[in-house]
Amino acid sequence: MSDWLSILLYIQIGLSAVCLYRIIAGPTIPDRMVGIDIFGILVVGICAIIAIQTERSFILDIGIAWIILSFIGTLTLAKYLSGKKLNE
Repeated sequence: MSDWLSILLYIQIGLSAVCLYRIIAGPTIPDRMVGIDIFGILVVGICAIIAIQTERSFILDIGIAWIILSFIGTLTLAKYLSGKKLNE
């Protein structure tokens, strides 16, 4: 089972590199925002795979914190791009 998890981990890291390229070279801000969302999801997947391989559950807490911050950041950026104030 460890071999499959290692392969999945390498695939996740490769896909993260593609998302980083989209974040850096994205032609528009919404493209970059989608790249950031997908990158956050991939990081949580990487945390889950590492937690399974090392049998340490605190790594899942890092993934949960990452996805919460990613969600809040996405909401903030979407509100900013729509032209509204953050307190509306």
